[in-house]
Amino acid sequence: MSEITPYVGDRLAQARALAGLTDEALRVRAITAARDKAFEDLWSLTLAYLSSDTSAGVRLSPHTLRAYRKGVEVLLGHATSNAWNLLHPGRREPGLYVAALTASGLKPATVQARVAAAGALYRALRWAGATDADPFADVKRPKDRTKGVVKNPPYRADFVQAMLEVADPREAALLLLLTHAGLRIAEALSVEWAHVNLPGRRLLVAHGKGDKARFVPLSGRLREALEALRAGSGPAPQGYVLPWRAYSTAYERLQRLALQCGRAHEFRGFHAGRKYAGTQLYAAVKDFTRVAGFLGHEQVDTTRRYVELPEDDLADAVEAFR
Repeated sequence: MSEITPYVGDRLAQARALAGLTDEALRVRAITAARDKAFEDLWSLTLAYLSSDTSAGVRLSPHTLRAYRKGVEVLLGHATSNAWNLLHPGRREPGLYVAALTASGLKPATVQARVAAAGALYRALRWAGATDADPFADVKRPKDRTKGVVKNPPYRADFVQAMLEVADPREAALLLLLTHAGLRIAEALSVEWAHVNLPGRRLLVAHGKGDKARFVPLSGRLREALEALRAGSGPAPQGYVLPWRAYSTAYERLQRLALQCGRAHEFRGFHAGRKYAGTQLYAAVKDFTRVAGFLGHEQVDTTRRYVELPEDDLADAVEAFR
């Protein structure tokens, strides 16, 4: 499983190298890369734009960068096969590109990600002064009518417990940061000991999605796991709580746990753990707004896609209707 783990310093230096060119030099470089459909050059341009001229900047997550890189690669393959002029694409070409992606069997969410990457490439080309084209601005994207919580539901409590029973202290901490604290995988791997307040029963998510910080309460089980991990790390541990920096390594560790407890078929990556946390919290507080704050969502509608409601959730409420 490939992984892009960018070093902020290198990305910033690369962005400066391109942004520091004269307007004409940058424009010529971008035009030449677009003419030749040179993937590495166009990706470097896109990365420089994303790093220097977007709100997230150099803190864009590895997952987002990986998706954009793949999307630019796919677009260039299609453009080459269909003789696109990248700087002046035909009016109907972007729609045909989306149709081709859909016809290839990709899921709507994947098609949307590919279109987002194409949009990022064209924003980079406009940033460089190479074109005024914005061909994907009005393209219709396929919508997935199936709720995300149906396609990828939360993990079940017995599955989480089974994994915890075979986990070592570091794996247990990772699993509980996902399923009890509701962290994204990037957030979990970025937790530092300085962010953990065991007496106060909370931790600081210093750089959440969009570089937003938030505090997250710690469950008793998670506190125990962190205390056990800290006890094995010396009297005053510093740096990161977890030793893994790459998503792929963390994925393999959790996948191995599922295999150890004979339930590999139930393992569905990181997000189902986050949905588990959201569903558990909603069952306790019955308030989507509070769950949204817990998960770090700006929009409550996003949170609704993370919470699995029981089928009989309204049964007691309507029982006494007159």
